[in-house]
Amino acid sequence: MSNLFNQFYDFVMFLIDALGVYGPLLGCLFIVLESIIPPLPLFVFITMNFIAFGNVIGFIVSWVCTVIGCVISYFLVKKFFRNFVIKKIKNINLLTRCMCYIENLSLTKVTVILAIPFTPAFMMNIAAGLVNMNFKKFFLSIIISKIFLVYFWGVIGTSLLESFRQPKNLIIVFGMVIIAYILSLITKKVFKID
Repeated sequence: MSNLFNQFYDFVMFLIDALGVYGPLLGCLFIVLESIIPPLPLFVFITMNFIAFGNVIGFIVSWVCTVIGCVISYFLVKKFFRNFVIKKIKNINLLTRCMCYIENLSLTKVTVILAIPFTPAFMMNIAAGLVNMNFKKFFLSIIISKIFLVYFWGVIGTSLLESFRQPKNLIIVFGMVIIAYILSLITKKVFKID
C-alpha cells in the first residue's frame, strides 16, 4: 500500500519537474477537460496543482478550473445533444421519469451529490444539461460542492491510500459533506431556488 502511494507521489513530482512551468498549466487544462472527458483522473491534476502552487493557490486554481469545466460541459450537452436525446427517449416512460426527477432535484440534493468525492460529476453535468436544469441552481450547487471536492482531492487525495487507514480523514470528509448540505440549504433559502 505505502509503496503504491510512494510511486504515485514520485510520478506526480516527476511530472511537475519534467514539465516545469507548463505542468501546472497543463494540470489546469486537464481539470477543465475532465468535466467533459470523464476518464481523466481529476485527483492527479488537483494534486499536481496543490504541490506546484501550494495549498491555497492550488486550491483556488483547481476550484475555478473545475467550475469552468462543469459549466462548459453543461452548455455543450444542452446546446448540442439535448434535442437529439429528448427525441430518442420521449416514448420511453422510465427514462422520461428519470429525467423529470433529475430536473426537479433541489439545490440541496444536487450540491450534496456533487460534494461526494467519488460521485461521477461528469454524469451530473450531462444530466443537468439534458434535462435543462435551471442554470442558476446548477451553477450555485457546483460552486458550493466543488469547494469540498477540491479540498478532498487536494489535501486528502495526496495521501488517499493512507486516509483509508486513518478514519479521522474520512470523518473530516463526511463532516465536509454535511457542511455542503447546510450551505446549500442556506443558499437555497437566500436565492429562493427550489
